This record gives sequence, C-alpha cells and structure tokens, in this order.
Amino acid sequence: MPHTAIEDLLRELAPQVLGALVRRYGDFDAAEDALQEALLAAATQWPAEGLPDNPRGWLIQVGARRMVDAIRADSARRNRETADAIRDPERLGTTTPDPADAVITALSETGLDQLAAAPGAHGAPATYGVSGIRGTADPGGAVTGRTARDTGTEDRDDTLTLFFLCCHPALSPASAIALTLRAVGGLTTEEIARAFLLPERTMAQRITRAKKRVAEEDRPFAMPAESNGQRGEWNTRLDSVLRVLYLIFTEGHTSGGERLRRGDLSSEAIRLARALNRVLPDNPEVTGLLALMLLTDARRAARTGEHGELVPLADQDRGLWDREMLIEGVRLATAAVRSGLIGPYQIQAAIAALHAQALRPEDTDWPRILLLYNALERQSPNPMVTLNRAVATAMVHGPQAGLDLTDTLTESLAGNHRLDAVRGHLYEMAGEPEEAIAAYTAAARRTTSLPERDYLTIRAAGLRRG
Repeated sequence: MPHTAIEDLLRELAPQVLGALVRRYGDFDAAEDALQEALLAAATQWPAEGLPDNPRGWLIQVGARRMVDAIRADSARRNRETADAIRDPERLGTTTPDPADAVITALSETGLDQLAAAPGAHGAPATYGVSGIRGTADPGGAVTGRTARDTGTEDRDDTLTLFFLCCHPALSPASAIALTLRAVGGLTTEEIARAFLLPERTMAQRITRAKKRVAEEDRPFAMPAESNGQRGEWNTRLDSVLRVLYLIFTEGHTSGGERLRRGDLSSEAIRLARALNRVLPDNPEVTGLLALMLLTDARRAARTGEHGELVPLADQDRGLWDREMLIEGVRLATAAVRSGLIGPYQIQAAIAALHAQALRPEDTDWPRILLLYNALERQSPNPMVTLNRAVATAMVHGPQAGLDLTDTLTESLAGNHRLDAVRGHLYEMAGEPEEAIAAYTAAARRTTSLPERDYLTIRAAGLRRG
C-alpha cells in the first residue's frame, strides 16, 4: 500500500483509537501519547510488513500496551517512594496517603499484562447508549495478535465518544473547537494555532486548560444517556457537537484578515461532519449540517475574483460551482427534511439547496426561501437569522419591507458590519444611492475582512460615480 494511503488510513483511524483508549483508561494526555507511539509504529512497520488484518485493533493493542507500560512504570516509582518512606520514619508522618496508591500497588505486573489483553475484546460485549448506538462496556479489553478480529470493538466507533468529550458543556466554544481539532481532527497544535492566527504556545495552553477542565467533571467520559438515562441530555450534547463543527466551518468560510476563506478549516469541518454522519447516519440534523457545509463550500471557487475580492452570490459565475458537491449536498438535504423541518441545520440546508438549484439568480425561489427563514426564526430566533429573513423579505415584498425589518435589529446588531452591508444593498435596490453609500461606508469601516472591505468600498465608489 502506498505511503499516502497508509497516512490517510491512520488519519481516519486515529480518533477512533484515541476514543477507545480515553474511554478505557480515562487519561486524555496519556492516551494521546500512547496513540502517537502506536501511529509511529504503524507508519514504520506497515509499509514494510503490510497491513494487519485489523488495523484498528492493531493500533488499539499497541496503544494499550504503551499505556500499561506507563502504568507499570508509575507503579514501580510509587513502590520505590513507599519503600523509601518506610525506611525514613520521619517522612511517614508528613506524607498524605494517595487513595490511588492502593489500587496501583494491587496491579502486579501479571495483572497489568492481563489488563492489556483482557478477553473483553473477544467476548459478547455489553451495550450502552441510546437506540441505534451500540458500544462495549470494555474498560480493559484489547486486541492481541496480528490477525485478531476485534469483534468486541470493531462494530463500535469511539469517534462519537470523543466528539462528546471534546464538546463537553463545561468548555467554552473556543476551547471545544481547539480540543476537537486536536483530538478528533488529528491536527497538531502548530496547525491549529496557524489556522486561528495565534501563537503556538497560546493554543497549547488553551488545549491543556480544556483537558484539565474536562478532567474535573464527574464521569467526563460517560456518554450522555449513560450519565442519567435522559434523552434531553443526549440532544443537548449532540447540539454542542454540531455547533462546534459549524463554528469551525464558519471560521474557515468567512475568515477575517487578508483571506476571505481558510480552506484548511472548512475542509477539516467537512471531514469531521462526514465522520459524525457515518456514526449517526439516521440523525436528520447531522445529515442537514453536512449538507449545509457541502452546499456552501461548493461555491468557494466563485466567491472571490482573480484579485481575491469578494463576489456576492447574485454576481457569482455559477459555472464555477462544484457540481458533484452540489449534487451530494442536495441529496443529503432532501434526505434530512424527509422527517420534517424540525431542526435549524435541516432548514438551513434546505435554503442552501434552493439556492443551489437556481441556474440563474432570477430563478431563485425566494418565496419558498422566505417561508423557510420564517420557520428558522421560529426554531432558532437570533438577530442574524432575522437579518437574512430581511433580505428574503426584500426579494419577495420589496426593499422597503426588508429595510423595515432591519430597523428592528438596530440595537441587537449595533456595530455589526453585516447589518450596514445589508442596508446598503437594500437602499441600492430601493434607488436611494446616498443612503446606500453611507451604509456601505459604515460596513467597510467595521469589517475585519480585507476582501469584504474592498468590495464594500468599491460598491460605494461605484454609486458615487453614478
């Protein structure tokens, strides 16, 4: 197998193996270290010896052995410290006993070897979770042998466990994004820092704090339904995962600074959404989010001109849109809405699909898009949804109707360049150039995106020239 194919396979398997190790041993940092050693061993051995029958099981086995070695070394160190303390009576009265000492000391070398090769991976697994999600209650199992089938864990993808862990409600969005990209996405700290234009040290500290914060939680590795048996907790945690993925995609799609789009983040968000969709193929919101990302990203080649300037949707060369991505996105959006418009990502995917199906701007089904924005605002009311509804309202009922709706956002979107940009567009539609120039100029001052600033400035300059 070519080296690139092996690298792709390892990248795909890494979050599954990390999830298995984290859930099994409960130590994020140690699991990451063990995973890196397992990946290095695979990258060294597989090209020369060929793929094992079960690559995932092979990686879990190697990672588990590395963690057992670490536990054994820690146990030996603690035993030495205990022996030293016994020989030095003065230290006995000053050392606070560690409750973990009794457990670690009880794990003899034979016991640790058994832990690394427990029969849990070969027996009939217990199940946990909610309907449609199966997993194994296998805290110590691992695969042994090059041809082991890993029947206890092969049908379970621990990527979902890792998603829920990285998007734990205790974490801020910024921390959840960084941890998700690191653990599930497999990006290095340097790559994540570069994507967010931050120093590597700052990003490393953010990721470290996120791990510590999750570790402070009671049973942080438990699946939501495992925690309290309530479906509401499951939905809340899944909503957090979807929100983090969408934030990653949005950060890449609408970047600030000199670039309009950071493809590395957008592509990574799509890859992670695909991974989640493989685990939860029947969840309409997961499917809707993937569809939304694909339909949006399909337009990337047409979003900027040859000098990097922004090209709005109505002026884009639709021949540059990625047809294969559009077809896949529309297919997924159609599948997502079959169960009804019950979630925000389904609705947004349906809106994006209607835009994708319009061969020309004038063919856009604005009345139906307006109905969908009405439904989205009822589902997830927020000022940005209302702003988008104002544009759809203007396209159906005229620019003044849209402007009237933007007046309700003056306070909630104060200082936001998008409100001024939309008003500039609607004033231009209404034939009021002076008001449009003022709005475009205000938007240009407030945006942090240089391509958007250039577009808005050029738009205002064109109106001044008449």
